[in-house]
Amino acid sequence: MSKYASTDPTTGTVVAKFETESDEQVMAPLSAADAAYRTWRTTEVAERASVLQRVADLHRERETELAELMTLEMGKPIAQARGEVKLSASIFEYYATKGQDLLADEELDIAGSGRALVRTAPIGALVGVMPWNFPYYQVARFVAPNLLLGNTILLKHASNCPQQALAIEAMLRDAGSPEGVYRNIFPSSDQIADLIADPRIQGVSLTGSERAGSIIGQLAGKHMKKAVLELGGSDPFIVLAGADLGDAVAAAVPGRFGNAGQACTSSKRMIVDASVWDEFLDGFVSAAQSWSMGDPTDPATRLGPMSSVRGRDEIAEQVADAVSKGATVHLGGSVPDGDGAYYPATVLSGVTPDMRAYREELFGPVAVLHKVDSTDAAIDLANDSPFGLGSAVFTTDDTEAAYVADRLDVGMVGINTTIKSAPDMPFGGVKTSGIGRELGRFGLDEFANKKLVRTL
Repeated sequence: MSKYASTDPTTGTVVAKFETESDEQVMAPLSAADAAYRTWRTTEVAERASVLQRVADLHRERETELAELMTLEMGKPIAQARGEVKLSASIFEYYATKGQDLLADEELDIAGSGRALVRTAPIGALVGVMPWNFPYYQVARFVAPNLLLGNTILLKHASNCPQQALAIEAMLRDAGSPEGVYRNIFPSSDQIADLIADPRIQGVSLTGSERAGSIIGQLAGKHMKKAVLELGGSDPFIVLAGADLGDAVAAAVPGRFGNAGQACTSSKRMIVDASVWDEFLDGFVSAAQSWSMGDPTDPATRLGPMSSVRGRDEIAEQVADAVSKGATVHLGGSVPDGDGAYYPATVLSGVTPDMRAYREELFGPVAVLHKVDSTDAAIDLANDSPFGLGSAVFTTDDTEAAYVADRLDVGMVGINTTIKSAPDMPFGGVKTSGIGRELGRFGLDEFANKKLVRTL
């Protein structure tokens, strides 16, 4: 079977195949990207921004087509797929609109004579390795700032969403980006390694697993290339004694089960103060029951299939391991009969450190609830994880919220909200959740030459 294939996760049927490209087919776009960089970097910012605006417009014009491809290739419910297309459009539009300001020279207040400024300049051709779970959004947050900056891009998308990869390339082409500025490629893992080693490539961005991040990070380090790595997460959702439990449940349930739980920033660990444990547990389980499995092409469906049977089987094994060691199942917990990669909304409690579900990322619709006796115990449990991506803290006490936020070892904290991506806010984590930031000004600066210009 071809490495790149569209497989309908509701049935397991392969609907389209695309061949892995030859070395020549992969290296030709690299030569084109390197050549295009020489002119794209000197193109007026306004002209680069106009291309990005047109890409934003095309996302909106092709929303139905793009969303239907997402539902076909990775099973996202169509309403959620449409929402992702809209978010992706807003990212391209943000950089198109804010481009001049984001790239403006920064005058320095220096002690000596003369003047000094820092200019934000591009660095060259980049490689992007993108995942399947948010197939348009995660491309947008890498591509938009770097094309605005003047870099050029070779994009290797996930092997199970090749038609979406080609649809993205078509939008960049139809928006008027010059030949070589953006190219989709279907390479092997060895060819990605060869690209990173090539001196014409100046950086690599990966969104994926910790294992993939470790491999790409080592390759980038070996060849002295800049790398941005957005990896896994096991985000804590902390509910303190003073929380508004209605608001907390209303945020926690979609925060865990949206996209079938297949999001790095899903609220995977609910850490609940003992004083509100019973009420929150009852409310959470009751609300989760409404997330029944269904046809992802139906606009009313909220929980579609997972992206693959392999992913479904992995989450089922993690749950089975926890149950065999004493965890309590409050909802779901078993693979349904029938075709497809479906797994029900599942709620566990009593998960202990000897269980896989305690430390491993649960990349599926499974929530783990922990009871704690104090705010400090909640912080300790939240930080007892190899991950450090996002988090949420629910309390009506502003002082307590600030206390917890300052002590969480994460890259992002939401106070009385889950982390929701926005074009103008930085996204990223610490520990094994990755290196670097995306979106906003911080995402623009990752693959930039912050060039000092000193004048006497």
